[in-house]
Amino acid sequence: MTSLDKPTEDAQAAQQNARAVTEAALFEAFGGVRGMVETVVPGLLFVTIFTINKNLHWSAIAALGVSLLLVVVRLAMRDTVKHAFSGVFGVAFGVVFAMMTGNAKDFYLPGMLYTLGLAIAYIVTTLAGVPLIGLILGPVFKENLSWRTRNPGRKKAYAKASWAWGLILLAKCAILFPLYWWANTAQLGWILIALKIPPFLLAVWLTWVFLAKAPAPIDVFAEMEAEEQAEKERRAAAAGEHDTTAGRHRR
Repeated sequence: MTSLDKPTEDAQAAQQNARAVTEAALFEAFGGVRGMVETVVPGLLFVTIFTINKNLHWSAIAALGVSLLLVVVRLAMRDTVKHAFSGVFGVAFGVVFAMMTGNAKDFYLPGMLYTLGLAIAYIVTTLAGVPLIGLILGPVFKENLSWRTRNPGRKKAYAKASWAWGLILLAKCAILFPLYWWANTAQLGWILIALKIPPFLLAVWLTWVFLAKAPAPIDVFAEMEAEEQAEKERRAAAAGEHDTTAGRHRR
């Protein structure tokens, strides 16, 4: 190995490590495969039952029941329940809307409105200089908001990722909202299920691409720990000097 080879290998190893860290962070933030399954299953059960028997009550009860079951399974396994709980709340709102109006299509309306609001939030926060994806992933990467002022390359990557999320979700809304008015419940439900995972995976993949090429995050927690350790060492050194001085005076 020549002296010129080692920096190249070190750079490649650092890049691979950054990609691995990014993948792990994205899986943690967005729930991974299990989180996607928990997002899809209640809606899939609802539209399946409604397609078969056109019974809003049974469809709604089944969707809410399986959402609660997913939470119970998470609790039994002592696993994080934030994604499962978010699914329960989403299904519960859908059930309430549908039951109040008597229109089965309204089961999907809260989720569609949430998607639209989230798309707008991604775009507005990016225009404001605080891209939402950075606010979401900053704590996961242990960098908090350090990327805003201390890591411009990373802020740029977060901005690109937030634009990607916002535009992808807006495109999804552009498909679903016209269908809410024109399609029947079963058609809307099946198309919504079909659009659950692919746009999400595209947005996550683009986020991974942007962040894998960005500068490494600044670990502010490690910095705070280092500062605390340095402060302890300074106090210990000061105490030692004080004891030495006091000993000299006693002599």
